[in-house]
Amino acid sequence: MATFHFDLVSPEKMAFSGEVDQVDVPGVEGDFGVLAGHAPVVAAVRPGILTIISGGSKQKIIVLGGLAEVSEKGLTVLADVATSLDELDRAEFAETISEMETKLAEKEGSELDHAIERLDHYKSIQHELNTTALH
Repeated sequence: MATFHFDLVSPEKMAFSGEVDQVDVPGVEGDFGVLAGHAPVVAAVRPGILTIISGGSKQKIIVLGGLAEVSEKGLTVLADVATSLDELDRAEFAETISEMETKLAEKEGSELDHAIERLDHYKSIQHELNTTALH
């Protein structure tokens, strides 16, 4: 299988940089997979689990929004936050969801719609963390 270069960058660090076989990205318009030779595209990233496949192994990283760009150089994801599953504090993540639910009552109109959508993404991540082995 042909490989391509992938960089995952967050404000805090370079979370990943290297040659990969495939990357599955949680996009705002739907999840999408990137393989070598993918057409150029720029897409918004929603909160979700990004999967890096390389040499038969999978690495899962939680991203909380950002931007993905596929070019002739490969794939670059500029993530608002990128946390490997090993680094994730699940109790803190659950507390964040609880706080988001509490703050919904303070929102209205389009701000409420956006808050509900973001909460749904976080709950989806939590659900996947709790119900799969994430291999």
